[in-house]
Amino acid sequence: MAQMSWKKGGCHCGGVVFEVETPDEIELVDCNCSICSMSGYLHLLVPGSRFRLLRGQDLLTTYTFATQTAKHLFCSRCGIKSFYVPRSHPDGFSVNYRCLNASDFTSVTTTPFDGRLWDDNAAKLKPLES
Repeated sequence: MAQMSWKKGGCHCGGVVFEVETPDEIELVDCNCSICSMSGYLHLLVPGSRFRLLRGQDLLTTYTFATQTAKHLFCSRCGIKSFYVPRSHPDGFSVNYRCLNASDFTSVTTTPFDGRLWDDNAAKLKPLES
């Protein structure tokens, strides 16, 4: 397994701050579903054990739709969704790569995912690594 380190991220106003443990070489998922397309979200999927919310729990607002499984968490002050609990991996988090410092990574690969047909394609998503 690649060497892991903690990388800090957060929302636009700085009210929500988190850390995610990840290698320096990562693979992102670029989903074309309606919410990801509209928000420009790039998914970095991690298990819950590799995510720590450092500040801003009191600022988070939850939005759910359709199956009500995914918990889309937004900063109530600036509106940015830096991370959320995805329907595909309810025991983990999807971190928005765009809310991390890109210079913390040596290699970033992006893989398209057809989220418009989520039910047909969900099994193609990689399981979370511990």
